[in-house]
Amino acid sequence: MNNYTNIINEAITRLYRSLDGIISEYDMARVKDAFAMAEEAHRNQFRKSGLPYIVHPIAVAQIVASELELGPNPVIAALLHDVVEDTDHTIEEIGERFGEDVAHLVDIVTKRDTHEQVSSKQVENFRQLLESLHFDVRAVLIKLADRLHNMRTLESMKPAKQMKIAGETDYFYAPLANRLGLYHVKSELETLSFRFRCPREYSEIEEMIAKVKEADKAMIDSLSSSIIGFLKEEGINARIEVRYRMPYSVWRKMKTHECDFAQVKDKHYIRIIFPDGLGVSEKNMSLRIYSILTDHFREKPGSFSNYIDSPKENGYESMHVKLLNARGDWEEVHIASERMVRKSRLGCAAEQTSGNLSLWLKNFRAVLRKVAEDSTSTNYLIDEARMVFEYNDDILVYTPNGDCVILPRGATAIDFAFTIHSKIGEHARYARINSRLSSVKTVLKRGDCVEIGLGDEVQIRPDWQGHMMTYKAQKAVSSYLDRQQKPKHTRCPHCSPLPGDEIIGFGEDTEHMTLHKRACAEAIRLASQQGNQIHEAELEESPDRLYPVRICVKAIDRYHLLSDLIDCITEKLKLSMTALATETADNIGTCIIDFNIHSADELRFVIKSVKKIEGVDEVTVQQRQ
Repeated sequence: MNNYTNIINEAITRLYRSLDGIISEYDMARVKDAFAMAEEAHRNQFRKSGLPYIVHPIAVAQIVASELELGPNPVIAALLHDVVEDTDHTIEEIGERFGEDVAHLVDIVTKRDTHEQVSSKQVENFRQLLESLHFDVRAVLIKLADRLHNMRTLESMKPAKQMKIAGETDYFYAPLANRLGLYHVKSELETLSFRFRCPREYSEIEEMIAKVKEADKAMIDSLSSSIIGFLKEEGINARIEVRYRMPYSVWRKMKTHECDFAQVKDKHYIRIIFPDGLGVSEKNMSLRIYSILTDHFREKPGSFSNYIDSPKENGYESMHVKLLNARGDWEEVHIASERMVRKSRLGCAAEQTSGNLSLWLKNFRAVLRKVAEDSTSTNYLIDEARMVFEYNDDILVYTPNGDCVILPRGATAIDFAFTIHSKIGEHARYARINSRLSSVKTVLKRGDCVEIGLGDEVQIRPDWQGHMMTYKAQKAVSSYLDRQQKPKHTRCPHCSPLPGDEIIGFGEDTEHMTLHKRACAEAIRLASQQGNQIHEAELEESPDRLYPVRICVKAIDRYHLLSDLIDCITEKLKLSMTALATETADNIGTCIIDFNIHSADELRFVIKSVKKIEGVDEVTVQQRQ
C-alpha cells in the first residue's frame, strides 16, 4: 500500500505542477478538492493491472491539462468523470460543489444506463458521444483523453477484451480524433489499436522502422544541418523535427499500395518550424523558406502544396514540398510556424473561445445532424457518422465562380454536385473539369475547377454507386435507388425477355422464379428436367422501367445513312442511344446500336421504323454481353 500511495502522490503532484502558473490559485484549490472527492469515491476500487483506480482519472486529467491544454473545469471533470457512473455520488452533488459547468461536462461523459442487450451498449455509448458534439466539444475531448489512457494501459486486459477496446478505437475514436484536428491523438490511438489487434505485424514493422532510423540517421543529420545553415545565412532562426510514420500508418500504406515495407514512400518527413511574431505573415515567411530551400535543393515537380491558404477541413495548416536528398531520394519537407504546429497537435482545442469553437465545428455538426436525421437505427448512425470521420485527407476544388469546396480525397464530380446542392446532384449529366468535358464519375484532384452540366430528364443512375466518397452523395443515391420499383423476378441472361414477350417462369414458387422467353433454349432444357417448377408468368410494363437492347442493322452504304439511323431512333422515336458502332466494307454498312426500351412491342416498332429507312436491308436483335 505504501508503494500505491507513492504512485498516487507522484501522479497527482505531476498534475499540479503542469497546472502551476497556468490556472489561478482559486482554480488550483478546486482541482485539489476534485482530487479529494475522486480519491475518496474510488478508494476501494482497483484496475485490472492491480493499481488503485484513482490512478486512471488522474492520468486522464493529466492528458486534458498537458496534451490538450484545456482549462480548469475540464481538468476537474476529468478527475470526476467516473464518479457518478461507478459510485453513489450524483451530478447534483458535483454541481453544488464545483459549479454547473463541471456538472454539465461530467453528465455528458457519464455512460447512461440502457435496457438494451449488452452487445449494443457499445453502440449506445457511441450515440451518446455523438450527441454531445452538439452541446460541448470539451466533453468529447475528455472522452478521447479517457480512451487514450485506456489504450496506453491495455496490456493488463485479456486478449478478447483487448480486441474489443482496440476495435472500438480503430473504428470510431481514432477517426473522430482525426476529424477534430487532433492528429497526434489520432495517430497514437491507431497505432495502439494496431499493436493490440495485430501484435506480430506491429512488432515486425516497429523493428523495421527502428532499422531505417538507424540507417538514415547520418544522412538526415547532415541534411538537417545544411537546412539550418542555409536559413541562418538568411537571418532565419528555425528548428527542425524529423518525424517517422507510426507503425499503423506504414501498415496502411503497405495495404493501400499493395507493397512491402521497402517500397513504402515517405516513411518520415522533416518539419521546419519557425517562430511566431516575426513581423511578416506566416505565408510570406513560409514562402521565403521555400525559396531558400529550392535555391539549394532540387524540387520534385508538382510536389508543392499550400495548406496555409487552403487548410484541410480539420484545420491543418502547413506548406509541403519534396526535395532531393544526397542519396537521390525525394525528401518530404513541411514548413510551419510554431502556431501551426500547436494547432496540428491540439486541433479544435487550439482556440478555446466558445465563438471560435462554434465556428470551427459548425459544418461538422451540420453533417452529423443530417446523419442522425437520415439514420433509421443507432447502428446505422454509428456507421454513417464514422464515414464522415474517416477521411484521412481532403482536397480543395473550386466552382467556376471561384468558391472553395472541400471534399475528401478520392471524391468525384458526383460528390461535388451533391455538396453544392441536392438538386444539382440529382440531375447531374456531365462535368467540365478545368474546362474539359468529363464524366460525373471522374475523380477530382486538388485545385480542379468543376462545373456541372444539368438535364431535367437526367436522374440518378445505379452505376453511380461505388463512385462517391461523401456521406451526402452516398445517402442521396442509395435512397433514390431504394425508392425505385424493383423487379419481382429475375430475367434469364440468355434470352432477356421483355414485357409483351411470351414468357414462362421456373422456380420453387412464384415469388422466387426466373423468367424466360418460351423459345429460350435454357427454358426448353429446364422444362425437360424440372417440369414441376414451371409457372405461368408475365412481365408487366412500367413507364419507369427501361430495358437495354441491341440491334444490328445491315444496309447498302450511302451518304447520310448513319445520320438517318440516329435521327430515326433519337428524334422520331425519342429513345436514348447508349452505344453506337459502325463498320463499312464493300459498300455494305453494319451498325450495332444499343438503346433502352419499355417493351417488346416498342422494340418491334423500332425495328419496323428502321427497316423503312432507305437502303436498310436487315435488322436483327442481338444479345448484349
